[in-house]
Amino acid sequence: MENEYTEKIQEEQDIHNELDDKYAKKQEMKKSAWQALKFLLFSISAGVIQTVVFTLLNELCTLPYWPSYLIALTLSVLWNFTFNRKFTFKSANNVPVAMLKVLCYYLVFTPLSTLWGDALEKVGWNEYLILAMTMVINFVTEFLYSKYFVFREKKSKKQDA
Repeated sequence: MENEYTEKIQEEQDIHNELDDKYAKKQEMKKSAWQALKFLLFSISAGVIQTVVFTLLNELCTLPYWPSYLIALTLSVLWNFTFNRKFTFKSANNVPVAMLKVLCYYLVFTPLSTLWGDALEKVGWNEYLILAMTMVINFVTEFLYSKYFVFREKKSKKQDA
């Protein structure tokens, strides 16, 4: 009789744990969706900055594609990093380390995107189409890089148990 009672209690605990796990997963999915939406909105604002600066430098200053792009990109990255660190990922961790990680991303992305943008513009592609495509590639890759590398949450020993 006592064994049946113990089994019943264990079954109820298992059901409780399963429901808790499902709830936690659902909450994590909501958090991830909210992060993605905030990242998108801040990226749009950074994209507006990048587009306006690029347009001013390209049309009014008549700079070639690559310097217009580099200056505009730099300003948008500073904007995006600041707001996403504070509001999207809510990271108060070591800011210089986070900045260094983002710098590493841009040490790869910037030369590649500058080279492909300049090459596409030289073969006749519209510079605004190039800019838009590059911004989409930047948005997707930077979100993943930021979420899973720059601002990933470190699990405490308590969470691991």
